[in-house]
Amino acid sequence: MGDSKIPSMAEVGTTKSRLGAGKKSFKRLVLSLTTFLVLFMVTMKGLYFQQSSTNEEITFVFQERENLPVTEDNYVKLQVKACALSQINTKLLAEMKMEKEFFPVGREVAGIVLDVGSKVSFFQPDDEVVGILPLDSEDPGLCEAVRVHEHYLVHKPEKVTWTEAAGTIRDGLRVYTALHYLSHLSPGKSVLIMDGASALGTIAIQLAHHRGAKVISTACSLEDKQFLERFRPPIARVIDVSNGKAHVAESCLEETGGLGVDIVLDAGVRLYSKDDEPAEKLQLLPHKHDIITLLGVGGHWVTTEENLQLDPPDSHCLFLKGAAVAFLNDEVWNLSNVQQGNLFQLRILKDVMEKLSTGVFRPQLDEPIPLYEAKVTMEVVQKNQGRKKQVVQVSSGWNQSNTNAPVTSAVFA
Repeated sequence: MGDSKIPSMAEVGTTKSRLGAGKKSFKRLVLSLTTFLVLFMVTMKGLYFQQSSTNEEITFVFQERENLPVTEDNYVKLQVKACALSQINTKLLAEMKMEKEFFPVGREVAGIVLDVGSKVSFFQPDDEVVGILPLDSEDPGLCEAVRVHEHYLVHKPEKVTWTEAAGTIRDGLRVYTALHYLSHLSPGKSVLIMDGASALGTIAIQLAHHRGAKVISTACSLEDKQFLERFRPPIARVIDVSNGKAHVAESCLEETGGLGVDIVLDAGVRLYSKDDEPAEKLQLLPHKHDIITLLGVGGHWVTTEENLQLDPPDSHCLFLKGAAVAFLNDEVWNLSNVQQGNLFQLRILKDVMEKLSTGVFRPQLDEPIPLYEAKVTMEVVQKNQGRKKQVVQVSSGWNQSNTNAPVTSAVFA
């Protein structure tokens, strides 16, 4: 006891520096081991969907796939850390002649760059990135590793988690397309966001508030209504449509002093009379006439209804208001000119990540799920039965003797 001495501040600082360096070295070691395993695995499992001959039923299956080819040109090999799940538009795939026996599942990915081609200029190994795989990607995002062109990726901010990045990137892109490119959102405008408590609606409200707009929203249940009423900044009016008694058009006109709203982002609309619509659609969705009625002069209606039908009286009413209808197609950037589409999409993706990093976007995410549960969860997502965004946390490998269990390891736990 007599020989012990209190260490000086300089010695304490040196010890902390050594501990910090040790942690960084260990982290690099783990990353190197992970990279080695992913790069040299002979086969990997990925999730695919298979469509029946009648095109009515979709089956999700895990398939063995060969290791990725050597990374060349502008391609990046990515170790997937998280992949968000979205509905697959099988009708669009058929129209684009992209049908195949097994189609890869999962496109919203976040992960670590393992290897880059000789012409890659924006990324290097160990970079943390996020992006949306192209519609014609041959690799499923629900797999340990994917190969993707660098123009579909952006850097992930350090403070953003893997699940947040993957779970926000697609809805962020859709909202930017709807409110920025299709309806020219600006401060002081009034915006109606249908189904504001959904994953897409939440991000739309947050962007509208950030731009200085006045937001009105609909709620499809009491729980959704309570969630929307807790929003900060507050939503100007929450319209509860769950009981079928609220009149969306009347509420919006009342809130805007009879002027109507400047922008509407719908979550689907009723096209036909009450007798021709399903009960659940009749209760929660407004009729197209209601949307046209509540639009203000020069208003923009952004619709997700790809089969929208407007009769001559509807068109005449829109003409009198000088209003416009725009269609929100999730794949618009993918289907446009490759160079132009990539340029606009990358700009949006970078801004989405910046908004996520600074707290402007606060996504509605469910608890992350392991890769071996992705098949069951994807079946739920495809039926549009979930509310929050589903994100799969991809592990470092699979137990080859059991397709329902991931590899467990002290290093990769």
